[in-house]
Amino acid sequence: MSFFTTTLVLFILCLQNVLAGAPSKIYGVNLGSWLVLESWMLPQEWLDMGGELNCDCSTCIGSEFNFVKAYPDTADAIFDKHWSTWFTQDDVNILAGAGINTVRIPLGYWIVEPLVNRQTEFYPRGGIKQLKRGLRQLQDAGIMAILDHHAPPGAQSVNQMFAGQCTPTPQFYTDYNYHRALVWTAVMTSLSHLDPDFANVFSIEAVNEPIMDAAQTPGYGDFQQNFVRTVRAIELVLGIPVPGASPITSSLSSSNFTSALTSASKLTPSSSSPSSIANIFTPEVQAALTEAIPILIQMGIELAIPAIFDLHAGSAPFHSIRDPLVTNFMDVNWQSDSPPNPADAAIGPQGYDNHLYYVFGGVADPTPEAYMTSICNLDRVQTDAAVGNSPLWFGEWGLPTQFDATDEFLVDWADAQKLAYAKGAGWIFWNFKVEISDLAGDLAREWSYEEGLRRGYMTQNPAQVHNPHVCDPYIANGTSTS
Repeated sequence: MSFFTTTLVLFILCLQNVLAGAPSKIYGVNLGSWLVLESWMLPQEWLDMGGELNCDCSTCIGSEFNFVKAYPDTADAIFDKHWSTWFTQDDVNILAGAGINTVRIPLGYWIVEPLVNRQTEFYPRGGIKQLKRGLRQLQDAGIMAILDHHAPPGAQSVNQMFAGQCTPTPQFYTDYNYHRALVWTAVMTSLSHLDPDFANVFSIEAVNEPIMDAAQTPGYGDFQQNFVRTVRAIELVLGIPVPGASPITSSLSSSNFTSALTSASKLTPSSSSPSSIANIFTPEVQAALTEAIPILIQMGIELAIPAIFDLHAGSAPFHSIRDPLVTNFMDVNWQSDSPPNPADAAIGPQGYDNHLYYVFGGVADPTPEAYMTSICNLDRVQTDAAVGNSPLWFGEWGLPTQFDATDEFLVDWADAQKLAYAKGAGWIFWNFKVEISDLAGDLAREWSYEEGLRRGYMTQNPAQVHNPHVCDPYIANGTSTS
């Protein structure tokens, strides 16, 4: 690699430091199976709740959708107990003590309850209050948050518990469900800026792990554009400066946010209006804003968020100049078959996410040496930067392997992955914890950050590794390509 190319790559990677509000380097964990439950991670609790295991999750009680369909009268209370016990103040204390500065919180679209068609869709209610509770606890501990739209309407992946509904025919990639996802985005962006409990949210991820073949995700590129526009439209209405977008002031004639949003949803950019305003307040975005208004009014009352009705009320974070949120997408290299580049959608700060799991195959031969050679020469950060997908963080990774790994190997495996991912904007381990039970067996050994700390695979300071030279024997030609 030439000096010029090296300098250029380093310059691009340093752009991560301009993401105001984000940690300069992300050291994080996912709070998986909290507000989007995946039964494989807590098999005994799932059985105790009334679910089923080792079955076709599209037909048995193997997903949140089928659970609530089977237990419509009791599901809300059962899930509320799970939410209250799966993530607690004790967990926050563990994260803070371990030096974790970021959590990625998987969310389903059903956390915005009015978006759910209760005649045909079945999901638990009450999660938004639990999210507020958890964010406040994390904020008090100085931990930042990414709100991850892990399970958008219609399900984005085939037969996956993480989509909330196991289905062989995902329906997310339709105009109807894209639109519902934009309404969700408008609501969550508004809460992130107006609810003090959300003040530690610095990023919203548009959709977790879309189908990897872009030919099967029609309209996804347009959705990326509209997702960013929706976030920036809310911020412009609030008067939050967005790099690359001209401010608007006429819609803020009222201190009532929903009134200002109503004005913005009717905005008709003229030929003399800045092109950025005309580009952001498109008919699709304005329709999403319009549908978000009654939802926000309802939430403002139920969740006691005075700033929704009066921007000068209380101590809402809006009163100090808020930074624009970091819009977040899976990187362009997540998909094949001529995918849209999310970098083309960027207005203001944007980050990119990649998930790398060796255990599912297709990355390296199933041997310790092949794994180490692969990760120590990883070039994903540079490859993404070359197409504008920077800063890049690795939002999911873990220690699972396709072979029986020794404890010694897992120490090296954790070190090597941390070193590789830290060359980007940072990393977020999947998962913070999994169930410890006879039924779960030794699942926590490779999937739980908490257990990895206890066993010594992870260092107590996440910025450190046991052996900074762990990759030296594996780097090609003595020069790293990663």
